[in-house]
Amino acid sequence: MRGHYDLHTHTTLTDGEMVPTELIHRMAMLGYTTVAITDHADYSNASDLIGTIIRIRESAACYGVRLLCGVEITYVPPIQIAPLALMAKKEGADVVVVHGETTVEPVPPGTNHAACTCDSVDILAHPGLITAEDAVAAAERNIALEITSRGGHNRTNGHVVRIARETGCRLVIDSDAHAPQDLLDERAKWMVSRGAGLTEDEARKALSLNIEDWLGI
Repeated sequence: MRGHYDLHTHTTLTDGEMVPTELIHRMAMLGYTTVAITDHADYSNASDLIGTIIRIRESAACYGVRLLCGVEITYVPPIQIAPLALMAKKEGADVVVVHGETTVEPVPPGTNHAACTCDSVDILAHPGLITAEDAVAAAERNIALEITSRGGHNRTNGHVVRIARETGCRLVIDSDAHAPQDLLDERAKWMVSRGAGLTEDEARKALSLNIEDWLGI
């Protein structure tokens, strides 16, 4: 399954501005074929988020979009990340994202390590100044590091690219969209990739992932 994708988006289910179906329609108009809705989750709402997104898969299909059900585990104590990620997978999440240790928010220390050593996590979002050791652990588990277009979080994209090169870690390019103006057309996504320091070949590889094979869905 190849095509224009975004694996990190938010809706009115948490702090986004668009209801899920509006987000999907707007992304379909931009040429996306695969979209994951990954609203902020902890133990209070993860089950509800997963059940809600599963119910709108048919609506997404009407717009030609394969909707992946996801969550972004956010500010959860690091010791609780693995059991929550496993629970999310068991309840139907296709994609488990963890809100990484961005340099612009007070994310609990140890979050990156907990995510990178968890077999039920798929993406570490905006991982800030991630260490090589954590990236190696992520690579061993096929966990992707995120290059993001979101303001603030994107300050360390260059560091993430360097660490990913050194460790062989997979990269994904996401918007972390919360509002319509956050959505990226194909050119904007290419510029985010190149601006982060990826070569043309690296950018093409990151932007044309076979998500089905990677996630086993």
